[in-house]
Amino acid sequence: MAWKSNAKSGQIMAGGYGQGNESSHLSDPTDLIIDKESDSLIICDKNNRRVVRWPRQGNSSGQTIISNIDCWGLMMDDEEFLYVSDWEKNVVRRWQIEERNGTIVSGGNGEGNHVNQLNSPGFIFVDRNHSVYVSDWKNHRVMKWMKGAREGIVVAGGEGNGNDLGQLSYPQGVVVDQLGTVYVADWGNNRVMCWPEGAKNGSIIVGGNGNGKQANQLSRPQ
Repeated sequence: MAWKSNAKSGQIMAGGYGQGNESSHLSDPTDLIIDKESDSLIICDKNNRRVVRWPRQGNSSGQTIISNIDCWGLMMDDEEFLYVSDWEKNVVRRWQIEERNGTIVSGGNGEGNHVNQLNSPGFIFVDRNHSVYVSDWKNHRVMKWMKGAREGIVVAGGEGNGNDLGQLSYPQGVVVDQLGTVYVADWGNNRVMCWPEGAKNGSIIVGGNGNGKQANQLSRPQ
């Protein structure tokens, strides 16, 4: 859906024909990005195990660009490389558009909690140095993998599932600013955390007052 500022209704940009696996359908999409080069949406179509490209103007169906992948998160860098997390294979790969096989940039060493492993990776972020940040969902941490690295660095959480300031609970969306500060949606704790570079603890910047719909609460932020 696309919503203009102050609009009361949105416009369907992709899907809208019910759940299914045809080219006009989506099934439980989890993430999308805008590819400005082709003026299209790139969508993680999770239950159909594919990544699809959907033109933003005048098209009622999408094109599969990556198939047979248990995708969750997407990101594109300044060189038009596409990054996709595969939560089943516990890996993040970098793809050139139309490439058949991606390059592993994070994980790929089986399920686990060592620094060279991931456990159900979700949303991702790529900075201007092409370092990859991964919400390592079942490890309750955010990992940073520098370009070409064989193992990652814990930059948020990693102290088990909990609600202390040094902990996360099933982290979801992640964004990193130019100072290296990590902002992460702490799904299980109904809060958004801010984690300065090198800090052992984060700080709550949104929510943290239980699951609810009051102005000071969040409910399973992603």
